[in-house]
Amino acid sequence: MILYEYPFNERVRTYLRLEHLFVRVAELVEREHPLDHHFALATIFEVMDVGARADLKSDVLKDLDRQKHNLDAYRGNPAIAQDILENVINQLDNCFLVLSSLNGKAGQALTENDWLMSIRSRIAIPGGTCEFDLPAYYAWQHKAGDQRRRDLLQWVATLTPMADSIHLLLKLLRDSGMPQKVIANGGQFQQNLPQGKTFQLLRLLLDSSLDLIPEISGNRLMVSIRLMRQGGDDRLHAATEDATLELTLCS
Repeated sequence: MILYEYPFNERVRTYLRLEHLFVRVAELVEREHPLDHHFALATIFEVMDVGARADLKSDVLKDLDRQKHNLDAYRGNPAIAQDILENVINQLDNCFLVLSSLNGKAGQALTENDWLMSIRSRIAIPGGTCEFDLPAYYAWQHKAGDQRRRDLLQWVATLTPMADSIHLLLKLLRDSGMPQKVIANGGQFQQNLPQGKTFQLLRLLLDSSLDLIPEISGNRLMVSIRLMRQGGDDRLHAATEDATLELTLCS
């Protein structure tokens, strides 16, 4: 099964991009090869680029606070497991406190490291980090894997509060949806969205054995899914058979 996600607004789109980068850097840091650590560092710079949006930190703090107030209303509800509820509220409180205590944007502290910034300025240039361009970086890549990992973990730690907050917010958002089985007749599916409710994320589970690729579009009124298949000419062609999908709308 392959899970596809489609955000309905720019804020969630940014959260998903950052989550994607955080997962990648976490995996690359744990490896040993200098090339893996090179791309871990490149991913850290990507996080800084995505996180450079001035209102990102403010949006995350507002979402953490909103989620906490929403959950506060369930305190004392006998239908809700209070220990689990308190645990989630405590997580929200902790993320809010740690993130709000940081100065500036995501990775702001790293911009004060001249050595890192010299690498950042050249890493987007094709072949720009060769040994004759950045001999100090080339020497770092020849250090022991454990030493490089310690350096990377130190740099990643400046991004951890943002990563933890976004991970928690996306988990709560995903958990808010209820999966439903739907049929894409002739390879197409459309659904009108209920009025008075704002959805932020669509999740689509598709059987990988079908060899289908979904093209998803949506707005506050409706969602549309068109199933495609990659042909021998490496182009996408519309599929015409019926297919069963699992669709989840998260608010």
